[in-house]
Amino acid sequence: MTDAGRRAELAASLDRVRERIARACLAAGRPPDAVTLTAVTKTYPASDVLLLAGLGVTDVAENRDQEASAKAAAVHAEGVRPRWHFVGQLQRNKVRSVIGYADVIESVDSVRLAGALGRATVERESPIDVLVQVSLDGDPARGGVSGDDLWRVSDAVASSDGLRLAGVMAVAPRGEDPGAAFARLEVLAGQMAVRYPGASTVSAGMSGDLEAAVRYGATHVRIGTSLLGMRNSLR
Repeated sequence: MTDAGRRAELAASLDRVRERIARACLAAGRPPDAVTLTAVTKTYPASDVLLLAGLGVTDVAENRDQEASAKAAAVHAEGVRPRWHFVGQLQRNKVRSVIGYADVIESVDSVRLAGALGRATVERESPIDVLVQVSLDGDPARGGVSGDDLWRVSDAVASSDGLRLAGVMAVAPRGEDPGAAFARLEVLAGQMAVRYPGASTVSAGMSGDLEAAVRYGATHVRIGTSLLGMRNSLR
């Protein structure tokens, strides 16, 4: 596909996603600009990031450091600097690489990881934004914290000079009504905002459940398939 053809394809998808977000906001009694679209560009080339940036997308997300670091470098070499979100499970030995390009880390779920990030970012000119990943189903394989661990991790982030506690992130559990799950997240996000003024970001909702996420207070929705198309291993 030519660049022009891909741009037209992405533009059409972006219009549809933005319309879904606008309708969801209207149904929830929220202004459309209350929700930020984060494009999940994993497995897609840097050229797609550049095209999306040209279409007005400001935030992009990746979940694997090896792919993300190379892609961010290629995009930055073109003079384009979107706001990069890291959304995958982060190993401590990858922390220094990730903070080299990420503006937001959405998947912090342990005190040890928060400590590693704090030590790595202490010399940054400005703190890096951190979201604490909340587990809505208790499945350790999917990452996230629950119960009092949410506040232990949040305290560790908030007490670090190199980090800024920005809010929470979650993924709806498999096989459960996403609305019920996001309703629980809304309660926790409200508690977070009270405990830590300014930590008001709620990253929740993907291609299949963004409407439910917006209904329950998401400020950011992470959209991949509905925006970029079905992924395959050849991309």
